[in-house]
Amino acid sequence: MKRDRLTRFLYPTLAVGLLVFSLCILNQELGRYNPKEILDSFSTLEKSQLSSAFCLTIIDYLIISTYDIIAFLCLNYDLNIKRILFTTFITYAVSNTTGYTLLIGGGIRYRFYSLWRVPRRNIAKVTALGNLTFWLGLLTLSGITFLTNSFKLPSFINLNISIIRYLGIIALLSVGTYLYFCWRRKCLRIKGKIICFPKLTTTLSQITIFSLDWALAAAVLYCLIPEYPDKSYFSFFSIYLLAMSTSIMSNVPGGIGVFETIIIFLLPKSISAPSIFSSLLAYRAIRFLIPLGIALILLGCFELRRKLNQS
Repeated sequence: MKRDRLTRFLYPTLAVGLLVFSLCILNQELGRYNPKEILDSFSTLEKSQLSSAFCLTIIDYLIISTYDIIAFLCLNYDLNIKRILFTTFITYAVSNTTGYTLLIGGGIRYRFYSLWRVPRRNIAKVTALGNLTFWLGLLTLSGITFLTNSFKLPSFINLNISIIRYLGIIALLSVGTYLYFCWRRKCLRIKGKIICFPKLTTTLSQITIFSLDWALAAAVLYCLIPEYPDKSYFSFFSIYLLAMSTSIMSNVPGGIGVFETIIIFLLPKSISAPSIFSSLLAYRAIRFLIPLGIALILLGCFELRRKLNQS
């Protein structure tokens, strides 16, 4: 009981502390600039950059919307594909922006799938497989990226780069172990319940979909970042992955402040902080706020139509 209370208190406290720390670092970095300089940086974003970012976001959300399709195929449960795509898009458009993917994503899935008479047990499995896809993909990408790429950490992060490489090895070993269990079709007994690992093909599909998702998400921000010497997508992807992973682990809603702080400090100093910050604001709007707005409109139209049909 005491441990549960401590956990409920500790996690939010750490999240708030990390948020305050990140905002202080951001304020320290951006405070020496005039707000007008930051606003003026928006004018440097070209139409080609914005259009590329929009197109990549559309493709990304189409790929995200296939997460639950894989889960339903794994469960051999037949549901109209349009309903799956609709539910998955709203799930990730909302949870990507607000954070708390498991809680919010699970609630949205339950809301829609229960209306379409999907059994609760299957909804729980779809939610679990969706979150499993996320962690498998994150561990795989982190492992590969942290082992094959090197980048200089900012001075305020007192961490040896070799530690990041060891974390990459641990991540890949974890994924390798899971893949082995899937290949052998192993089952585990946890608290009296038997949990069987999915097929190897299902797991590989999950990792591929997630990798494409994050590769496109990184490409959206990459399009918006100003040019700098030796700019390459693969080196930038390492920075993006570290920033996203840290922001997710922080439990700060949407990783606000944490993500921006790491991006600003890991990108070359040849780019002015206001230019990076304006690109990050544009990224937030294109990648999160616009899909969220579309999702809320679709959700409102769905509920209104349902009310009208019932009356």
